[in-house]
Amino acid sequence: MFYVYVLLNDAKTRTYTGVSDDVDERLKEHNSGRVKSSSSYRPYKVIHTEFFTTLSEARQREKFYKSTTGRRRLKEMLFK
Repeated sequence: MFYVYVLLNDAKTRTYTGVSDDVDERLKEHNSGRVKSSSSYRPYKVIHTEFFTTLSEARQREKFYKSTTGRRRLKEMLFK
């Protein structure tokens, strides 16, 4: 089981999209500063998750959400 997750920081200025098999543990890593790319903007909360049976499927969705079209789709889904 793999999850694609989207995090939003408290200031609501940054999102972070990633893949993990344990979203709660990964959120703890982000909020403790152990993830270099997101440490400047913490704390985060999980705003969206999707479940996939294979890592390959999850990585494809993560890649989509990090594209321009995917970011627009997330914005439409989550912020309107």
